[in-house]
Amino acid sequence: MGSFSIWHWLIVLAIILLVFGTKKLRNVGSDLGGAVKGFKEGMKEASTDKPAEQVGGATTHAQSSAHDASRTIDVDARERRS
Repeated sequence: MGSFSIWHWLIVLAIILLVFGTKKLRNVGSDLGGAVKGFKEGMKEASTDKPAEQVGGATTHAQSSAHDASRTIDVDARERRS
């Protein structure tokens, strides 16, 4: 029960192609690529936004906690009675 050889991986790939088909696998690949691209763009925007926030001076822990609390939405869920 050692590692899989190349033939094992080729058989697994053939079974996956038979089950899902090439069109569905191509769609999954493009969706995954789009998600990675969006993530990278988001990270780039976050890194460019960060220095602009720090220009105003250093914030204390209490100020940052108050700022985070102002963005927090507190929701009280209640059961619906019929």
